[in-house]
Amino acid sequence: QVQLAESGGGLVQAGSSLRLSCTASGRTFSNYAMGWFRQAPGEEREFVAAISWNGGKSAYVDSVKGRFTISRDNAKNTVYLQMNSLKPEDTAVYFCAGRKFLIPPVGTYSQYHDYDTWGQGTQVTVSS
Repeated sequence: QVQLAESGGGLVQAGSSLRLSCTASGRTFSNYAMGWFRQAPGEEREFVAAISWNGGKSAYVDSVKGRFTISRDNAKNTVYLQMNSLKPEDTAVYFCAGRKFLIPPVGTYSQYHDYDTWGQGTQVTVSS
């Protein structure tokens, strides 16, 4: 079973940028559909972004469209979430999620139950 490790969170001011990284252990990373979710205190875990095996397709929750960009580097077993123009409402723990397919997945997946592997999360706090 692959393990996922997020990094890059922190405390920033509104309007700032952060880039989250999620690195996977093991091989065949290109066979994994990857996504980012977030969870604010007292809230359910929310889909943020997802990406297909080669980055050809991506999907975002409406609240981050135009501000966040998901990308991946299969040679480095890493998926990224570039977050620009951060807002206080983006404050949450951000989780990386993955699901392995027998062949590289061409689609994106936005549901919590679509994924079977999760990182430990990284805190993002945006001050006003």
